[in-house]
Amino acid sequence: MSETARQHKALHLLLALVTIAFVWILLPFYGAVFWAVILAILFAPLQRRLLLRLSWRRNLAAGVTLLTCLLIAILPVIVISTLLVQEGAALYKNIESGQLDIAGYIERFNDLLPAFAQRGLQRMGMADLEGLREAISKGAMQGSQFFASQAFSFGQGTFEFLVSFAVMLYLLFFFLRDGAELARKVRTALPLAEQQKRRLQLKFNRVVRATVKGNLVVAVTQGALGGIIFWVLGIPSPLVWAVLMGFLSLLPAVGAGVVWAPVAIYFLLVGTVWKGVVLTAFGVLVIGLVDNLLRPILVGKDTKMPDYLILISTLGGLAVFGLNGFVIGPLIAALFMSSWAIFVSTKPKVQLPD
Repeated sequence: MSETARQHKALHLLLALVTIAFVWILLPFYGAVFWAVILAILFAPLQRRLLLRLSWRRNLAAGVTLLTCLLIAILPVIVISTLLVQEGAALYKNIESGQLDIAGYIERFNDLLPAFAQRGLQRMGMADLEGLREAISKGAMQGSQFFASQAFSFGQGTFEFLVSFAVMLYLLFFFLRDGAELARKVRTALPLAEQQKRRLQLKFNRVVRATVKGNLVVAVTQGALGGIIFWVLGIPSPLVWAVLMGFLSLLPAVGAGVVWAPVAIYFLLVGTVWKGVVLTAFGVLVIGLVDNLLRPILVGKDTKMPDYLILISTLGGLAVFGLNGFVIGPLIAALFMSSWAIFVSTKPKVQLPD
């Protein structure tokens, strides 16, 4: 082996070792680093426009963009999360004390169903009302107990949260200011053809913007509308239901209707017809149309992946990475598809004999 080849192998080994070590030391703050990158990508167009207006003063433009991001994207999330934890804790207390009798609602709902519907439930193996009541009550208790525990643990983890938050804001400033230069350096380091690197970077940016700017905005809008109508109709814990509807809106073939439709049916069965009609009309004509109106504008047809791939990658990402997984999962799936597409396009075609 020549001296040059040994040097190249040693350099590659050194790069692998220091990269692994660097990733290892960043793991405690991976969420802060990840969201700093995501927010920098989302607010990069605003940063470029401000650079032109502020005569290319990079620090000032990055500071204004950071302040805008803080007011638009970060502070509302913190406020809503705090209120959600408080409302979830209150919901847990109401269920535990018996003030909110979920089992009673289930039993009353079953009694109001027509005979053919009850027979249908029996054929589907859902006739065990007691088991169904226990399962739903247990699930509601566990969910609300989670929020109650978060209310307690939030106070204990305040320092850790503040450190991660400060790290994210600090990194976000420099990613906004130097993002274009950093992206060029990463592209230069990748051992790929220039066209392939542009294709991967374009796919990365598109998926990030489609997932966060598009899907998340649609989910937040549908959740907010659902929470508002629940609050107007006097349904307990509207913020909890709003967050649940927003989360389900991220999943294809699921949607917010899984939450509001059973509630509307319950109102119709118990005789509160006007509430059932209002909720049904609002759910179909307002909440349901948000997806069809906003998603094409914010996402665009050319950035969409198959619904089944979005569903499985989102669920898998949430299972592996927690809340960050709703972005990481689809992003990994998109890069997987794009990388294999590049590989297939560059693979030599075999000429079959005549």
